[in-house]
Amino acid sequence: MTDKELKTLKDNLWHAADVLRSGAHLAANKYGQPILGLIFLRYADILFKQHMAEIDAEYARLSGTRMEKTKKEIAIERCGFYLPECAYYDFINESPDTAEKATLVKEAMEAIERENPKMDGVLPKEVYAQLVPEEEPELLSNIVRIFKDIPENCTVDIFGEIYEYFLGNFALAEGKDGGTFYTPATVVRYMVEVLDPQPGDKKILDPACGSGGMFVQAARYMHRHNAGKAEQMKFRCYGVEKEPDTVKLAKMNLMLNNVRGDVTEANSFYSDPYNAFGAFDYVMANPPFNVDEVTFDRVSADPRFNTYGVPRNATKSAKKKSDKKETVPNANYLWIGYFATALNEHGKAALVMANSASDAGKSEYAIRKKMIEEGVISQMVTLPSNMFSSVTLPATLWFFDKHKPQTDKKDEILFIDARNVFTQVDRAHRKFSDEQIKNLGVITRLYNGDTDALTALIAEYETAMASAPDVSDDKEIPTKSYWQAQIDWLTERFPDGTYRDVIGLCKAAKLDGEDGIIDQDYSLNAGRYVGVVIEDDGITEAEFRETMLGLNAEFEALNDEAKELEAQIAGSIRTLFGE
Repeated sequence: MTDKELKTLKDNLWHAADVLRSGAHLAANKYGQPILGLIFLRYADILFKQHMAEIDAEYARLSGTRMEKTKKEIAIERCGFYLPECAYYDFINESPDTAEKATLVKEAMEAIERENPKMDGVLPKEVYAQLVPEEEPELLSNIVRIFKDIPENCTVDIFGEIYEYFLGNFALAEGKDGGTFYTPATVVRYMVEVLDPQPGDKKILDPACGSGGMFVQAARYMHRHNAGKAEQMKFRCYGVEKEPDTVKLAKMNLMLNNVRGDVTEANSFYSDPYNAFGAFDYVMANPPFNVDEVTFDRVSADPRFNTYGVPRNATKSAKKKSDKKETVPNANYLWIGYFATALNEHGKAALVMANSASDAGKSEYAIRKKMIEEGVISQMVTLPSNMFSSVTLPATLWFFDKHKPQTDKKDEILFIDARNVFTQVDRAHRKFSDEQIKNLGVITRLYNGDTDALTALIAEYETAMASAPDVSDDKEIPTKSYWQAQIDWLTERFPDGTYRDVIGLCKAAKLDGEDGIIDQDYSLNAGRYVGVVIEDDGITEAEFRETMLGLNAEFEALNDEAKELEAQIAGSIRTLFGE
């Protein structure tokens, strides 16, 4: 299946959500549960069918021998699960278009959980009764029929992409609430590109895993770069998520993407289900920002948090006049400390964090200073605004490397300002293109001395350009000029094929020296180091248009917020004076 065919398929399948929205007796933020459950059911059916011939052959070969096995035992060995007949997609699809369809789907989900204990309590069951309203009992049948369009020869990678596509669309539809379970895939892919996870007997932790996107992208990266190597299968993921419904989404996501691992329902501040301290090769997460209700006494003695210091109010008062227990003023640095302490001696980490954490003061300043001087922070990247459904302002990526203090880069941090590197999706949302991810990622490779990475990337673009059309009416088909622009972007910034500081883009800042990290009062704000380009920026008309549309979208959002506040204030005044 080509990329264009996959995009068309995903767009057509998304129509199922529109069908659901028009007639289901279901709140808007609950659409995801039944839809993702049906995607899982269709995946299970197709994968089981693809293995059915070899399952039957193995069963016949062993039947009557001392090694005889049940079909269920063989199925679990071959494809990881067993699918009972009542869960076959055709059986459900071909049943009458009545309210009984919801019962059949529920029974299918129950049977899968019963036959496969690792899925116990994960699949949606009761919600389907709300998809057969009295005035339109055939609604669920229409949705089931749409997912029948997924081809029988679909691979696990295709299903994984479909699932991630739906997660992303649901996150956009839910706005701020959607950000609690989904980090945009292109942001995660860039984080993975920088981390460069290697296969083998490795462990990755996400202590705020949401729907598991970090694990999926890490696994895909290793598969692309190490295809055919058996050691990649030893890679295991360990997730922690406190929202029970989101835990279910994550478990389905891991299975749909054939990713080995587990997700535990817990609060990472108060629970440590995997004994994380010093235990992991990789840590990735997009944790909730600015949490202010974490109880100080419950985290202060935990080495996950106190190794670098626990944020605390200036008064250090354990109790206030109300006898309320002291809370951590802001949990951002609890997450930051947790990431560093969860790594083993060669571990690497990446996390998304609020921009404000880069310059935070008071007790957080002391924590940041200690981490910088120890040398564990390897890279800081400021992201463009409007990359997330939950926040419009730019966020920052923090990268850690526990081995860095043993290298000549101990007293140095790579800063990248990527605020002007983005592709406009619509007026309110941006993403990284595939090439932007590679272009930004190669900066890290060059900084680490891998000059071959730049040579290979330019060669890749030259090959693509050779077969590209001169012009195209299809926006999905890159032209020769597009590929030439990618080559120019790289060669203009790194003309010698090696790393160098580029004003407005990247800077390898030293701890000491004029305008060094100490001189900047231990700030980790990339803008303080990389500087700005004063002369003509050289952006194209299309890039200028995208930038202005993005700024206008931010302005419109601020105007809407101002209007809401104005209405609230007016209402409060009327209430105050009894009008």
